[in-house]
Formats: sequence, C-alpha cells, structure tokens
Amino acid sequence: MYTDILINAAPYENRIALVEGGRLLEFHIERPAEQGLVGNIYCGKVVRVLPGMQAAFVDVGLERTGFLYVDDVHAAAAPNAEERSDEEAPCCRRHYPDNPALSKRCSAQPGIEQLLKEGQTVLVQVAKDPLGTKGARLTCHITLACRNLVFMPQTDHIGVSRKIEDEGIREELRRKIERLRPAGTGFIVRTAAAKISGAELEADMEFLLMLWDEIQTSARRAAAPELVHKDIDLVLKAARDLLTESINEVVVDSEEVHERLFRFVSTFAPKLKSRIVHYDGELPLFEAYGIETAISRAADKKVWLRSGGYIIIETTEALTVIDVNTGRYVGRNNLGETIFKTNMEAMQEIAAQLRLRNIGGIIIVDFIDMESEQDREALNRALSEVMAKDRSRVNILKVSEFGLVQMTRQRLSENLAQTLNESCPYCNGEGVVKSRRTVCYEIFRRIARDADKIDGRSVTVRVNPRLAELLLRDEAVQVRQLEQAVSKKIAPVPVPDFHAQRYEIIWNE
Repeated sequence: MYTDILINAAPYENRIALVEGGRLLEFHIERPAEQGLVGNIYCGKVVRVLPGMQAAFVDVGLERTGFLYVDDVHAAAAPNAEERSDEEAPCCRRHYPDNPALSKRCSAQPGIEQLLKEGQTVLVQVAKDPLGTKGARLTCHITLACRNLVFMPQTDHIGVSRKIEDEGIREELRRKIERLRPAGTGFIVRTAAAKISGAELEADMEFLLMLWDEIQTSARRAAAPELVHKDIDLVLKAARDLLTESINEVVVDSEEVHERLFRFVSTFAPKLKSRIVHYDGELPLFEAYGIETAISRAADKKVWLRSGGYIIIETTEALTVIDVNTGRYVGRNNLGETIFKTNMEAMQEIAAQLRLRNIGGIIIVDFIDMESEQDREALNRALSEVMAKDRSRVNILKVSEFGLVQMTRQRLSENLAQTLNESCPYCNGEGVVKSRRTVCYEIFRRIARDADKIDGRSVTVRVNPRLAELLLRDEAVQVRQLEQAVSKKIAPVPVPDFHAQRYEIIWNE
C-alpha cells in the first residue's frame, strides 16, 4: 500500500498530511503567527528556584517563563559543577530510559537549589511547547537532530532506534559511531540510518558537530534572555522525519517550497530527491486527494466504526477519555462475540485517532466489559502491537477487570483540536450554556427582588428571541402572576444579536 506526504504551503499556514492508501494517518499544521518552539535553543536567565517542587522558572524571552525540572538540569549548568564527582551528576532517566547507566538515580543527586541560582544564565532547549496556561518545558540536555543521527553533545552515550530490529545492523552502527564520535559526546542512530554507508553517517556527524560549535559561539555572545538557535520549520521536518524509502511521493503545491524542499533533500537524502513532486492541478491539493473532509472530521467527538459501533473522545486538561459503544451493531451469534468484535475494531480506530489528532498525556479507554479473560488478553496484545507503529513513545497497562485501559502517549505540542479550535466565548469552553428556563427564572427573581425599590409602572425585558418566545408562550401564566405580585407590567422584547444568556431589565417610569 503506497504512502504519500502531501504539503499544502501558503504564506500564512503550512499543512502536512501523511496519507496511506487514501487514508489520512497524520496531520500537522504550522502557522507563522503560532509557530511551535520545540527544538529551539535559548540563552535563558533563572528567575525563580523552587526547592519544594525541585524545579526552576527560566526567562527565555517568551510570554511565559519556561519550566525546568531538576532531572533536566545538566551538571555543567551548576556553578560548582567541577567540584562534584560523576556519581553526583543529575539523573537522565527521562531522556534515556533504555540506558540503565544513565537511568539510574544517584542517591547523592543534588537538589535544584544546589544546581541553579536566581539570576544565573543557562543554555536551555524547549522540550515541550507551552500548553494552555503552562509555560514551555525546558531542558539543559541539548539534542540536535538531522536525518540519520541525533547528537547529544553533553552526554556520553550511543543509542540505536528500537525500530531497527536486526541485532547485527545495530551492533555495526554502534561500532561506526564509536569510531567516529568525539570523546564524551553522545549519538542516537535514527531509523533512517539502517541502510546508509559509513560515509553518509560521517557526513551527518560532521554537520551536527559544526552546528553545535556555531550554537556555542552564539551562546557566548548572547545576552540572556535570547534565542540562540531556531529549529527548522515544519516542511523541512517532514522531509527529515517522515521521508523514507517507504514513501511513494512528497507532493508540494507551492513552487517556492518545492524548490527549497528539493535542495534540502538533495543535501541530506539525495537518493530520494526524485520523489519530491510539484503539484499544479486545478483542484486544491488536499481536495484532489480527498482528505479535506477527513481533516474537518478530525476534531469530532464521535467517530463511527464500520460495523455500526462508535467511539466518543473527550479531552480535558488532565487527560483524554475514550468511550467505546456498540451503537447500531447487534452482531450475529452471541453477546460476547459482538462485544469482542466491537472492542477490536474500536482498538484499531483509537490507535489511528490518537496519531491523527496528536493526543498525548494520560489516556483512559473504556472498552465494553468482556467477561472472558482470554478476550481481554487478546485485546491487550493487539493494542500493544498496533500502538508500536506510533512514532511517539507509548506506555500501556493491561486491560482492567472494568474494561479500562490506561496509557500514556508522548506529548510535545498541542493536539489537533487545540490547534484548530479555540474556547467558545459564550460558554468559556464548558460546552454548555444555561437553559432558557434557568435564565427565565433568574429574570423573575431579579424583578421580584428589585420591584419594591424602584418606582415605575412597567418593566421592559430585552432578551434573546428564543427566550422571548418562552416568556410570551410557555411562561405566560408565570409572567402574569409576577405582574400581579409586583404591580407592574412586564414586556419581553426580543433582541436578535443577544446571546442566549444575556438579558437587560429596564424599569420604566
């Protein structure tokens, strides 16, 4: 089944779609006015150290200060780093979970107050974009990526992508890196490097070392807070991270972006430059490939399954909850089989939706209860297998007796719904507004409360037309009773541009 990368480029927005056999797998969007910060390197200034949270706030020149956790502070950042032994170096467990030597937490690890002081200048990289009211997540463990390698200048470590499964290839790549790398530096070999030559690997390493030298030179000259290195844009990242031998074509609808992308690929992956194609059709690119509709549906709460079942996706600031339902699917043989088939189909769709919507953090999936332990284990195995294809790091716990699955998925930026939507200005993101009757009775209470304090023979109530209709029809008896109680005439007046909850009470003389 062929896979294409589609790039819709415009001065105000770049959209990237990864499409397999006509189905949208991933969708990424970048707007210059809202460009992501992950990968950017700043010379920052520590503005506050919080021993109670073992973290610090660092000013990097953004709207909100960034958050730097103790595990993300590099030993070299400490004022007295040279006085401590290697055993006292900060923990790197979050960054290199597959390396026991780096993951082991030292009992003598210093606290954040020993590593950083207020007013201190530190070189930091954005690990996660600001989310909601939270500032950017920062790290002192700098990483620089190119097509085949990830360079860790401050870490003595060699890693190989887990997606390269052949142990012989893994060992050969480790030997090559060990032979080429400068002492005390670290590299991770990316999946794309599985079949490249030693010369290509060396060229990538040389590029990254030169880039690091430039960053260090800029950092020495910088006056904190200041941007030191800006990461490449979304279009070039797509070529760097998504373009592999399995990609059929990269289709670009902008001639200017096509030329820039072609030059980039010619430098870093010359064997694949023939796959960069310029689209100049009459229909817009995404419409021609039939995925515009898929994008518009990517923020819907309800997703229908082919069988007739459906899933509901609810995202909060803390976590995402997914509920599985049989819907219109009634099965053929027995209830147990119907439930199992619905859960298995939902599992496939959930994996696809998490990837498409870029949903990260804590995820709870409420599958339909299955009495059979064998069915629960089969579902858990299948979910683990399908989620292994996800490029983001995923951890999954077993299906509980209640049919719940708890998982975490790496979150580096806002999900698709947060990118495409904003909170409703009327309900402030609650998703609901007061019912008409609630507002109606609120008006009654206001009139009853203030009637004795204000002189006048009548009251004009300006409201939304739907609320006016309720007052004049369904609540007409209550209005007349209130008029008698307050000895005043009440006149509802519809105002078309009034919000459903807005009203004005005008006391007439």
